[in-house]
Amino acid sequence: MSVLIIAESENNALKRNAAEVASYGVALAAKLNTSCAAINFHAANAAELGQYGISKVTHSTNVQKSFDANAYANAIAAYAPKNNVTHIIVSSSADAKFLAPLLAAKLNAGYAPNVVALPEELSPLTVKRTAFTNKAFVHTQLLATCNIIGVGNNAFGVIENAVDCTVEEVDAENVTSNLEQVSIEKVAGKATIADADVVVSGGRGLKGPENWHLIEDLAEVLNAATACSKPVSDMGWRSHDEHVGQTGKPVSTNLYIAIGISGAIQHLAGVNSSKVKVVINNDPEAPFFKAADYGVVGDAFEVVPELTKKLKAFKALG
Repeated sequence: MSVLIIAESENNALKRNAAEVASYGVALAAKLNTSCAAINFHAANAAELGQYGISKVTHSTNVQKSFDANAYANAIAAYAPKNNVTHIIVSSSADAKFLAPLLAAKLNAGYAPNVVALPEELSPLTVKRTAFTNKAFVHTQLLATCNIIGVGNNAFGVIENAVDCTVEEVDAENVTSNLEQVSIEKVAGKATIADADVVVSGGRGLKGPENWHLIEDLAEVLNAATACSKPVSDMGWRSHDEHVGQTGKPVSTNLYIAIGISGAIQHLAGVNSSKVKVVINNDPEAPFFKAADYGVVGDAFEVVPELTKKLKAFKALG
């Protein structure tokens, strides 16, 4: 019996979610009285997982760098049985939710996504996870010999537990890919929605793309990612990769700031797992206020510049 975490990477570096997945895996291994190891493809800094209690990382670079769920699943499925892996921990990223079902099928394993805590019972393995777009919790039993747990973003947290970490370089098995990478376009120098602790999002209340500097200026001060509502991306004010909500990218940030967004049900469904939600809107009847932790009723063109100014002054003090 052992625990294996899948540490995701991008641009040759570990993703932010790798720390939370490692923390969860180490805590679960302690509860099971067993060991926890990691597998990673391409991260040059894989040894940093030792900060979170991972003592061994199997590192493979012969898998193509652009994410291929089937090739990655094949490699992990070849590794797991040989190392007596009974519990596999993944994140709740878009890549992980693509990878995990394929891996479960190859290993005949159980899979529970969006898990928010360590298992309540070990036999049978019982986990608590969110359901119905984070409106309810479900207690799910996993009855297979090997089970996959998808940790919800920002649900468990990061626990530092530094140990010596050994990185073993191996060639992954059975990783032939049928995908051809044509091009990948990424925004450089900005926080991404997937990795950000804070997201600043704008809606039609900004009145036009020429006013988006209000969102960008506030995001820069907070080292936040920028996002938008569906109507904004549909009108071409912002690219569709910034659209958050049930029909866009779900976010589970520590802080979500919605500016000029009324709060349609599809938008709320995609952001309501964020820990703190702040709404700035001039309509006191906007639905978003019912879901918000903090609300400011006011004109965004007055409130946001003043907020940005105050935050800059506060940062200057430190």
